[in-house]
Amino acid sequence: MSGALIRNRYFDALTATPGLAWMGQNTNHIPAHPAVLAAMHAAVDGLGFNAYAPPLGFEALREAILADLGVEGAEALVTEGGVNALALVCRARCRPGTTFVTTDPTWKWPCLFARQAGAEVVEIPIYDPACNYRLTPAALRAAVDARTSVIYIVDPNNPLGICYTRDEIAAFAAIAQEVGALLVHDCTYRDFADGHHPALLETPDNAVVSLSFSKWLGLAGLRIGALVAPAALLEEFADQTTGVLGASVIAQRAALAGLAVKPEWMATVRATTRANNAMIHEAALRIPGFSVPVWPSHGNFLVVETEAANIRPEALVEAARREGIMIRQGSYHTARFGHRFVKISTSVPGEWAEKLAHRLPALVETARSLNDLTPQF
Repeated sequence: MSGALIRNRYFDALTATPGLAWMGQNTNHIPAHPAVLAAMHAAVDGLGFNAYAPPLGFEALREAILADLGVEGAEALVTEGGVNALALVCRARCRPGTTFVTTDPTWKWPCLFARQAGAEVVEIPIYDPACNYRLTPAALRAAVDARTSVIYIVDPNNPLGICYTRDEIAAFAAIAQEVGALLVHDCTYRDFADGHHPALLETPDNAVVSLSFSKWLGLAGLRIGALVAPAALLEEFADQTTGVLGASVIAQRAALAGLAVKPEWMATVRATTRANNAMIHEAALRIPGFSVPVWPSHGNFLVVETEAANIRPEALVEAARREGIMIRQGSYHTARFGHRFVKISTSVPGEWAEKLAHRLPALVETARSLNDLTPQF
């Protein structure tokens, strides 16, 4: 059986698991805001899905995205998920002879897109307490040169949960400008962070921001995101999109409704997420050999190190799966450091977090007995 089929059947089995606690994909499972549900129902009842949406997205949504981000002189291109926003940037800027510079860990799929376009991917290791688990301007400067076409920063970092300061973003922007690279600021998790600073505020002509409605609003299955770019660069990226007939009408109506109630909604989401973070952090530290390298996390997830306890991340993932909990092995995020940790998502109902926290000691004991494991993705 091909790798693609194995991977698909793995996730199909997860989606077919009754009552599964999804705590590995950073998706939001807190019950949706009534206004968002009403907008989706209205779009369905009004048969809005019979027609295509505008290719860049509904104008009202594009304007709301810019207002929420707080940038001027930019344009929003609504995409089928944040991943498609990043894919079209890679198609536009990556080619043989160029480098795509990012961190390790980072989000894996833009690295794939860059390689597909012929670029060399340069990953700067940051899983290290010596650098406080973050990219430094000095490390970035040492990794870029005239070949660098894209500098890709995930902020907050997935899976580590660190958030860069305004001064750090400004330094990264200056380095990108020096070498003629585009600064790509992946802001998927910005709404869970304190003090997040979009790169477009520092370099309005030489950065793009990618956004997602999967994490803060819980629309992962509807596939909607956006690329926010300087107005002068809009055509370059719009020319690379495969979503020429627009993103889902239902998803866009839900996204627009979500932005209208965002302050109220995110107060609930952040409070729940932070309570879950604290609960799992405490439970992890009670396990001998377990640790949480980045605390507090600025994301809706935590990295929990298992290596010192001689627990394979894959074994703990399988033990959790057997009890109806999906968490993620570190190797999904990084080949170099993946043997050290699991990643646990926390924008979920409190009872899910309580179940994991309560069962964690038993899951560890089950994991010690597991040897032959099926592939995980």
